[in-house]
Amino acid sequence: MGKYNLTVNGQVKTVDLVPETPLLWALRDSLNLVGTKYGCGVGQCGACTVQINGVPSRSCMTPVSSVGRQKVTTIEGLDAKDAHPLQQAWQELDVPQCGYCQSGQIMTAAALLKDNPKPTDADIDAAMGGNLCRCATYLRIRAGIHRAAEIARTQKGKK
Repeated sequence: MGKYNLTVNGQVKTVDLVPETPLLWALRDSLNLVGTKYGCGVGQCGACTVQINGVPSRSCMTPVSSVGRQKVTTIEGLDAKDAHPLQQAWQELDVPQCGYCQSGQIMTAAALLKDNPKPTDADIDAAMGGNLCRCATYLRIRAGIHRAAEIARTQKGKK
């Protein structure tokens, strides 16, 4: 066992876990942040995606001991004040079917939009290719990302 100070959603949290414990379980079991989902356990499906220093990362494959001082953002911390444009678009367009993979989809899409505020279909497909949806809502996910980009541009214009 070891104590690890994790910066999660802007707050430092201490967990006492064995070093090999996946970040996913530290988030879900120790910190009660259950928006991040367990999917495959081998980093192939994307359901467990969080951002580490703004980069989409598979929390099921990331040992808690490797996080160090890096900043972890989960779906719960995506936008502390208001619904993130992706969350607004997801609701507006009724993107999810079962919803299980959606936090991972949104966390990956948020990183894409941060780097590319006006992505093409090809950009979206390339960025989202590692996130699987068993309900096959890929076209709605793509439409949601385009809509979120529009919402973000509108919000930026109002500031």
